[in-house]
Amino acid sequence: MQHKIMIVDDEADVIDMLVINLRAAGFQVIAVEDGATALAKARSEAPSLIVLDLMLPRMPGLEICKVLKSDPATRHIPIIMLTAKAEEVDKIVGLELGADDYVTKPFSPRELILRINRSLRRGKDKVAASVEKLAIGDLVLDHTRHEVLVKSKPVELTATEFRLLALLMERRGRVQGRDSLLNDVWGYESVIDTRTVDTHVRRLREKLGPLATYIETIRGVGYRISEGELVESPMLATR
Repeated sequence: MQHKIMIVDDEADVIDMLVINLRAAGFQVIAVEDGATALAKARSEAPSLIVLDLMLPRMPGLEICKVLKSDPATRHIPIIMLTAKAEEVDKIVGLELGADDYVTKPFSPRELILRINRSLRRGKDKVAASVEKLAIGDLVLDHTRHEVLVKSKPVELTATEFRLLALLMERRGRVQGRDSLLNDVWGYESVIDTRTVDTHVRRLREKLGPLATYIETIRGVGYRISEGELVESPMLATR
């Protein structure tokens, strides 16, 4: 099955270059030049991944990312941001909104394809290795439904927040260093600032509300989910 990649960029030369290279790599490609079309195509075409330029006219890429990640129909689609900006804040904001990765212009098509494949592989591995349900106290994570419940009430998480919580729950009681989390959740090896992890943990705690204390900070090291009774599927128990 060919993966369908949607490119959102207003520069014709960038689109032409990406279309040629992505098709050569075996992908189907959808190319759009504006935010409104991108939102409509994301819902109608259901791409496997979106390559999104942040510097777009009328509707900025960050706003497009925010809308896509707030819509249940498109929330699951991985997003790789393209940005010519050097400011770290733009990358951090994009990751906070739920983007999976970023590439700074000018970039190598080969690097982008490697990052696309890595994002797609993470999604595939998650499905293959997912458990039916994890539960610690009143916190329940259901991989099948891609749902998190806090005291029986659903909580909306971005794809990155979901991966982060799932990893912490699967490794309950074990401290996860920031560098380790960057690699396991984002696929980086200390390429970006570890403050990204702190930012996502803070937002995750906000969404967990009364159960925020389940995530413990180990000063100077990282984070862990507190020990507790865990309900798991046989698949997880045998890993």
